[in-house]
Amino acid sequence: MNKIIKYALLACFIAFNTTSYGQATKAPAYPLITHNAYFSIWSTTDTLNASTTKHWTGSDQSLLGIIKVDGNYYRFLGQEPYTYKTILPTAEDEPYQCKYTETKPADGWEQNTFDDAGWKTGGAPFTDDKSRAKTLWITKDIWIRREFVLTDLNINDLFLNLHHDDNVEVYLNGEKIYEKKDWTSDFKLLPIAEEYQRKLIKGKNVLAIHCANTAGGAWLDAGLVDKVKQKSSTQAAQQTSVELNATQTIYNFKCGAADLQLTFSSPLLMDDLNIFSRPVSYITYKVKSNDNKQHNVKIYFSASTDIAVNKPSQEVTTQQYSANGLSILKAGTVAQPVLQKKGDNLRIDWGYMYVAVPSSAKTVQYISAEPESVNSFLTGNTESTSRKGKQLALNTLINFGNVGKSFTERFIELGYDDLYSVQFFKENLKPWWKKDGNTIEHELSSAATGYNAIMQRCSIFNKSMYSNAEKAGGKKYADLCVLAYRQSIAAHQLVQSPKAGLLFLSKENFSNGSINTVDVTYPSAPLYLIYNPKLLEGMLNGIFYYSESGKFTKDFAAHDLGTYPIANGQTYGEDMPVEESGNMIILTAAIVKAENNPEYARKHWKTLSTWTDYLSMAGLDPANQLCTDDFAGHLAHNANLSIKAIVGIDCYAKMAGQLGDKKTSKIYTEIAQAKAAKWMEMADAGNHYALVFDNKDTWSQKYNLVWDKVLSLHLFPQKVYDTEIKYYLTKQNKFGLPLDSRKTYTKSDWIMWTATLANNQNDFESLIDPVFRYANETPSRVPLSDWHETTDGKQVGFQARSVVGGYFIKMFQVKMAKK
Repeated sequence: MNKIIKYALLACFIAFNTTSYGQATKAPAYPLITHNAYFSIWSTTDTLNASTTKHWTGSDQSLLGIIKVDGNYYRFLGQEPYTYKTILPTAEDEPYQCKYTETKPADGWEQNTFDDAGWKTGGAPFTDDKSRAKTLWITKDIWIRREFVLTDLNINDLFLNLHHDDNVEVYLNGEKIYEKKDWTSDFKLLPIAEEYQRKLIKGKNVLAIHCANTAGGAWLDAGLVDKVKQKSSTQAAQQTSVELNATQTIYNFKCGAADLQLTFSSPLLMDDLNIFSRPVSYITYKVKSNDNKQHNVKIYFSASTDIAVNKPSQEVTTQQYSANGLSILKAGTVAQPVLQKKGDNLRIDWGYMYVAVPSSAKTVQYISAEPESVNSFLTGNTESTSRKGKQLALNTLINFGNVGKSFTERFIELGYDDLYSVQFFKENLKPWWKKDGNTIEHELSSAATGYNAIMQRCSIFNKSMYSNAEKAGGKKYADLCVLAYRQSIAAHQLVQSPKAGLLFLSKENFSNGSINTVDVTYPSAPLYLIYNPKLLEGMLNGIFYYSESGKFTKDFAAHDLGTYPIANGQTYGEDMPVEESGNMIILTAAIVKAENNPEYARKHWKTLSTWTDYLSMAGLDPANQLCTDDFAGHLAHNANLSIKAIVGIDCYAKMAGQLGDKKTSKIYTEIAQAKAAKWMEMADAGNHYALVFDNKDTWSQKYNLVWDKVLSLHLFPQKVYDTEIKYYLTKQNKFGLPLDSRKTYTKSDWIMWTATLANNQNDFESLIDPVFRYANETPSRVPLSDWHETTDGKQVGFQARSVVGGYFIKMFQVKMAKK
């Protein structure tokens, strides 16, 4: 950040008389609304009004904010919605048919003049999904030709609307307009260069596409749309600062003669599960004059009903009503397919979104067609009625009246009632906040009446968390923890199961969509061990139930419970026996230490014993199996995975001792110690320890060692730690330490664990600083990816995952050292 910007931010903080305590000011994406994997809205640009707000998957979920100061309009939140006119519909818009072949055609197949009389005729989508296909496509390649007639060439800005799986090349009137070696799980709007738009003619045109199915599913559907020109009387407000802390994102704007402070608060306070689980965020507006004069101020807020759909084409219904002292707007799909979809790149399309304000506030709420929302505000033609349709908007107009040099404050609430959150072994479970029969109106009302107290609690927690993180690892470390806090929590859902008790279930965001994956729980754990170990129990309870109920009969731990939000049993195609068994045992021991109570281990002792015996047999020199870094492929003789098994065995021994079984404790302590000594011989590569036992010209991060240190097991001597850290410091790239010698990519959560092995602050910071640089400079504008390239800082895969809770490992180590 340059000096000019720094001074501007400092001046802004002084002018607003706010207390800044060094919180993060830069992020790959900025959290706005963060509650669970379905209710999670982000800004992906450094200025809040430079882009449309999005769900963590990247789909638009528009929040829009405009302030009227006297007669001038300033947009401070999001972008005004675009209107698209359909030129050529996709199958989602209306059924269509075209010519196709699955045999490679002659040259010139993409040209308008090509004779396709011998091709088949079929409807879109073309897919191998029998339940959704209009034309079943099960071969490797497909070529389609779609003729369409244009009578009007008055087109503003043409876009290709394309859903393809996998590699695709697209032609318009014989000109290649798009090519991609990849796949999409939904439609994407792709701009078509003006030179190709000019190729359109009155009369017959041809859209020709070749798609190749290289692996997995197959899909092809496409159309064309025109982005309609927008007219607006608004100008962009000047953003003067942004500040992030654990529970809030705070923006400051200059809007002509008025200053606006905008705060998004998701009060994820883990010491109060009633507030923590409440699916309600606050958006707070503070407005004051900046020229010592009185100014008339109104603020417009709009929330698109896209928040309550998986795809914009789904029809929604809306309602306006009052309850418990609140004025409420409500929207949801007409179909309400509760828990009928599972998978990764999905948004919720059941349940209802809510925008609520105190009835006593000077507000007007109305519902409008989304593209009309801004014009409705500007012209004062507000609606107030229930309606059905697509892309509607829930709007709130706040009248501040005349404001002076002191702040005037108002807030609104954005909430979501998902009705049922997950299915757990055939039983649909409601969210935690409903366990006592509470309604969403009750939660909205409680949030409103408790606003001041909750804001104060958030402020206290924000400062405390940051201070403790800074003491543990320095300012850059504390800033990274700020980025991780809400993201990690929002990749979970809290429910209560009659079968398994409290469940805090994760979703593998942009990984494979699994629910309650054990090797996602493992890196996430430190955050919850610090602030509420019961939540970590909630991550383990479902896996214990799976084995103890007899539904999973193997002598090691399962990988997952299903595909989110359906937890009816493992759906991942392969077991990770050493990985998951070690994870479950180590995390149980961490809970026992954090709670200073062995009862959780006692409850599951038989299962823990079975898994430990498996590790004793198979863990020292693991077979050719996957570990948590499964993206890197199978690996035999994995030295880091071996550490996990050894640490897991010793954790079991320590818990046996805490439960009073000294004999068992002694037996397994000796087993672990013997294996640790053997490990040092097998992995020794001179100036470091190898990635695999049978190739000493390799190396890897031994992040699993961290539990030996954090839990004070004393299995490995200081020499192992010192040797590895010294070696790692010679292997770093600009954006971090590679995961191992095979590739230059890394996992930032594992770097945090590896850095915690260092015995001095300088070495710790040397390993942390490149991760901080990555978080500040990555060109990948998505909720923080934990898998990135160390050479250029780009996302390799994954985003918005819970595993960044692992950043808190240093804080947990410091906390445990004091016990």
